Amino acid sequence: MKINLTRRQQQILDYLREQDFDSPPTLDELCRALGLSSRGSLHKHISALVEAGLVEPMDGKHRGVVLREAETTADADRLPFYGYIAAGRPIEAIPRPESLEVPAALRTRRPCYVLEVRGDSMIEDGILDGDWVVIEQRDQARNGEVVVALVDGDEATLKRIEQQPGEVILHPANGRMAPLRYHPDQVQVQGVLVGQMRRYH
Repeated sequence: MKINLTRRQQQILDYLREQDFDSPPTLDELCRALGLSSRGSLHKHISALVEAGLVEPMDGKHRGVVLREAETTADADRLPFYGYIAAGRPIEAIPRPESLEVPAALRTRRPCYVLEVRGDSMIEDGILDGDWVVIEQRDQARNGEVVVALVDGDEATLKRIEQQPGEVILHPANGRMAPLRYHPDQVQVQGVLVGQMRRYH
């Protein structure tokens, strides 16, 4: 069943999923972190998340706000497998109706998906032909992150990104290959590498 959340409730839920807390945050700590002035308004949003089954009830057992166990345990989760991604020349990443089981340690709490690497342009970063890479789905990246970059709207490649004014440079990790240079309008980030799996025959 789809749960409809308000923009603020989704913001609170995303914050709880993304942060690595030493201890669950209190309402006051969440107010400060999210720039909210009303503790009462935040409590209403938390109550709505409790009713939706996404947050544990604040009934005295927990000092702070705690995600439901289903939100924090993903060892048995299966992620969508979207086909192949080039670690050489760009090729199209074809969506495929399959999934793979991915341990929680190799993924994040954000939506993730899996691609199988083809090519050897990232071998100096330890990313080999045939490896599965776990990609956190997002449309922005920091310089130096390994990303899935969609080039000219239809070709995807796995590279380390460098974003400069007026230019995006996609760096291979292979001394025999030159960086790929594009205008920013040509490149769309589709995700960032967060995990990797390999099979041995």
